[in-house]
Amino acid sequence: MTGTEGAAGWQPGDGPLLLGVRHHGPGSARAVRAALEAARPGVVLIEGPPEADALVPLAADEDMRPPVALLAHAVDEPGRSVFWPLAEFSPEWVAVRWALEHDVPARFIDLPAAHTLAWDTPGSGTPAVSPEEAEPSPAAGEPGPEAEPAGGTGPGEGRAPDACSGVRADPLAALAEAAGYDDPERWWEDVVEHRGSGGGDVLAPFTALEEAMGALRETERDGGRDHDRDLVREAYMRLQVRAAQREFEAGVAVVCGAWHVPALRRRATVAADRALLKGLPRTKVDMTWVPWTHRRLSRAGGYGAGIDSPGWYGHLFDAPDRPVERWLTKVAGLLREEDRTVSPAHVIEAVRLAETLAVVRGRPLPGLSETTDAVRAVMCEGSDVPLALVHDRMVVGDALGEVPAGAPAVPLQRDLARLQRRLRLRPEARERELELDLRKETDAGRSRLLHRLRLLGIGWGEPAGSRSSTGTFRETWRLRWEPELSVRVAEAGVWGTTVLAAATARAEADALAARGLAEVTSLAERCLPAGLPDALPTVMRVLTDRAALDTDVGHLAQALPALVRALRYGDVRGTDTGALAEVAAGLAERVFVGLPAACAALDADAAEEMRRHVDAVHGAVGLLGEGPGHGGLRPRWQAVLRTLSTRDTVAGVVRGRGVRLLLDDGALAPEETARLMALVLSPGTPPADAAAWIEGFVGGGSGGGMLLVHDERLLALVDAWLTGVPAGAFTDVLPLLRRTFSAYEPGVRRTLGELVRRGPEGRGAVTTAGSAVPGFAAGPDTGRADAVLPVVRLLLGLDADKEDLVGVDA
Repeated sequence: MTGTEGAAGWQPGDGPLLLGVRHHGPGSARAVRAALEAARPGVVLIEGPPEADALVPLAADEDMRPPVALLAHAVDEPGRSVFWPLAEFSPEWVAVRWALEHDVPARFIDLPAAHTLAWDTPGSGTPAVSPEEAEPSPAAGEPGPEAEPAGGTGPGEGRAPDACSGVRADPLAALAEAAGYDDPERWWEDVVEHRGSGGGDVLAPFTALEEAMGALRETERDGGRDHDRDLVREAYMRLQVRAAQREFEAGVAVVCGAWHVPALRRRATVAADRALLKGLPRTKVDMTWVPWTHRRLSRAGGYGAGIDSPGWYGHLFDAPDRPVERWLTKVAGLLREEDRTVSPAHVIEAVRLAETLAVVRGRPLPGLSETTDAVRAVMCEGSDVPLALVHDRMVVGDALGEVPAGAPAVPLQRDLARLQRRLRLRPEARERELELDLRKETDAGRSRLLHRLRLLGIGWGEPAGSRSSTGTFRETWRLRWEPELSVRVAEAGVWGTTVLAAATARAEADALAARGLAEVTSLAERCLPAGLPDALPTVMRVLTDRAALDTDVGHLAQALPALVRALRYGDVRGTDTGALAEVAAGLAERVFVGLPAACAALDADAAEEMRRHVDAVHGAVGLLGEGPGHGGLRPRWQAVLRTLSTRDTVAGVVRGRGVRLLLDDGALAPEETARLMALVLSPGTPPADAAAWIEGFVGGGSGGGMLLVHDERLLALVDAWLTGVPAGAFTDVLPLLRRTFSAYEPGVRRTLGELVRRGPEGRGAVTTAGSAVPGFAAGPDTGRADAVLPVVRLLLGLDADKEDLVGVDA
């Protein structure tokens, strides 16, 4: 089964058939398939980790859908890992699929992952690579898939990049520059993607690329970590090629990065190659297939040596003919989905413009730059805003691969996959929002899963503010599955074999290791929505111990809101939070006792921080006081606020906030509020202290601006005090006042300015005669209320002639 007639005269006895490729290049992928069909070798050797040989049959599984990646990680340290991504248009993937379809062995021949992961790893076990840094180099002719150690500087380490090291880093750019191109991607499209397979000689593209890489390698300067690593990798590959030649008489085909072809062609002794491999460090590794994404193939996705346009390359590989017309039709469909007016005439005109641009620019066919310019001019009316959507959704794309259920995986990964199927929560590469109603069993299960994964450091979802409801039975999540999360799942496998068991063990360990009270309360808050009943006893024991020993009122005040939020979650989820409620009540009592003394003799920064603590405790007491057995908390807290508002040793910003909170709760009459403000703003009070009091009373995003708008007495007091501040002290209080009033809405500032401009007499005119409270009428204006009733009936769907709005007169 040699079939060499169509392979440009290649015979098995001629040596290995070296097919140098661009990783993730659709032109290279098509050329590889054509060359393999013509040559019909007895074995296909592929650049990649040999540990993956056992995983090759899974590529034929009907549930395997690229983009996917080979993932290798150290058994004793799963976070130390490396990926080998493969797209449908990757030459390596095409070679694997061809071998499986023709019942030909396919083997990987690069340096084993056991050495790659151990390379440069200190004896202490410091990770050699991270998921973000360990991805293989996929550019055309680059040295191929390899793991870059963390902290490495790449080619020319320790010196400024020069022409020689630049050649090694990006051979495509060097070839493009030599050809007079300033864009390597454009050069590659012109010479490979748009040129076919060499006029009938299926090996012509590989011959030309090998010659070019050979010339480039002659200019490369020896030395540097990457160069040394290349020598080792290429020595290992030569040994594997020799072994395959002895085993398979039908011939050997090698698919590897074009950069390596001259080295594999070079004659070297077996002894010399083995000497390079002697003494290499190694570690025990596990390997599997994991889903990958087009976004992670792109440079924009953090894949430093990736390609700019995986979605475009995937289209070029899949389109049987007329790629430009098909691409622009897809773009039109996307823009229509976004409610933009794009007709078939737009598509026809865009095709014509792209073809014209290609002729003007001397290109054989329109490329991505021509189609992009045509889309911008014809379909986007010159705007880059919709064009950015086209780039994100199509040029890069959100394709997420799939791997079969039979692929090797840690038990935690299998349990996660089972939960995803049961809860119908499919991983997707595109970011999306998920609204959950916790009263529904499925949504509650989804919420628990996402919270448990967050506890494990698996950031599949992030909580977001709900746009439809502020109730505790609603949750909104932003979801996006990234390939690196597979590594995080493997890392979290040390905590347990199921998501529930792992999250429970992790929560208990985090509680015992927590350094402060706030950390424990935050953990308790996260445990309740995660539904970890077995972890709560440990967390609560640690929380009780830390709360009893911590005497810092700031720490206690910081911890209380988290506990109260946890109680709210417990209520809606049906969790028994009795023990948590007792701790929260005890914490509140300790805050009440210690807060007045803690608010004395503070500098400006400490006073502002304490003001935030007072706000947080006030909100927490309001929520906690609604629960059973806590009805007495609110009166005791109001007594604390009264103490704070009248004690001269308390910082002004805290005293002002105490008065404001009492006023808002209805625990302080408006007349008493005005009296306290008048005392503070009297001439005997230093201007800086008075300004701090005002900031606490009407600042900090508390709606104080509207209070001044509607209460003429308070505004008059502030106005009179401000106009009476001595000139020498005005510059001292100005920053505080500016910070206070700049936080108001523009409309509030404009109204206050108008009221101040009118003066006391003019301001009085806006107060309705007979009003008991300045700024308000003595009673409701029923005539104005009746005017809105037709609109209310319309909104409620009621008949206009029926008086069926209950309680309107009230």
